[in-house]
Amino acid sequence: MEAGTLQVAVAQIAPVWLERAATLAKVETSVAQAAEQGCGLVAFGEALVPGYPFWLSLTDGARFESARQKAIHAAYMEQAVSLEDGHLDALCALAGERGIAVVLGCVERPADRGAHSLYCSLVTIDASGTVASVHRKLVPTYEERLAWAPGDGHGLQVHRLGSFRLGALNCWENWMPLARAALHAQGEDLHVASWPGSRSNTEDVTPFIAKEARSFVISASSVLRREDVPEDFPEREALLAAAPEMLADGGSCIAGPDGAWIVEPVVGEETLLTAVLDHARVREERQNFDPSGHYSRPDVTRLVVNRERQGIVQEAGDDD
Repeated sequence: MEAGTLQVAVAQIAPVWLERAATLAKVETSVAQAAEQGCGLVAFGEALVPGYPFWLSLTDGARFESARQKAIHAAYMEQAVSLEDGHLDALCALAGERGIAVVLGCVERPADRGAHSLYCSLVTIDASGTVASVHRKLVPTYEERLAWAPGDGHGLQVHRLGSFRLGALNCWENWMPLARAALHAQGEDLHVASWPGSRSNTEDVTPFIAKEARSFVISASSVLRREDVPEDFPEREALLAAAPEMLADGGSCIAGPDGAWIVEPVVGEETLLTAVLDHARVREERQNFDPSGHYSRPDVTRLVVNRERQGIVQEAGDDD
């Protein structure tokens, strides 16, 4: 492959819904497939492991002190991802072995917040197999707040990937201009926008944020069909009675730094989408607009970013 180019992949897959180990096995299969095709990056949808909490809007998820909602949440928590417990170790080893970077959407149950709250997190694993950053969604959207806690700015980071600088945001964070600006200012020129799966989201925002940033934007989505809801899900009958034919229809796509489609939104199927990106296109489009460079006015407007990992305990004498 020519210098300055990077082949990337979007793995638009369905989770084995609410089963962490089985879903991670599917993720690892997709990583291996992308690596075999020569890709240096593969991206996955939001909260793919162990799955997006679709029941919240379909089974009266806001009912207070509901025994059924508590039981579902307890099961969800049990299947969430704990990096401290090594749940992603095999995936990291595979990424390092194959020399491919991974951006994975997962529901994280982190030890640094007591291990009983859930966060919608994007884990970036570099091509050496090292976890480069974990970004916790800043503001869970609407009913998501019934399952996920608000994150912090610690993961608002970009990472070198060949000629590119890679960053990522979850779902509606991609509509938060200051979150995008925090990544722009670090030189981001390859952005992963991770979604649970909806063309209605990706179709409009992907080319817009690409053109705004003069960056490549990969929108990574999942799919979830009615038949993907397991038989033993406690509220299966109620959920399916209210659910559309596809709870998540995909919509994964890739836009170039001029906002033009490289891969248009793909709907309704599990697939591996690939494209070769040329960093020269970023430099060409930034000739007339660079939002954090010559087309910024830091003497007039500036952004303050708090990248501290938020915690509830600070040990005496700890200045971190």
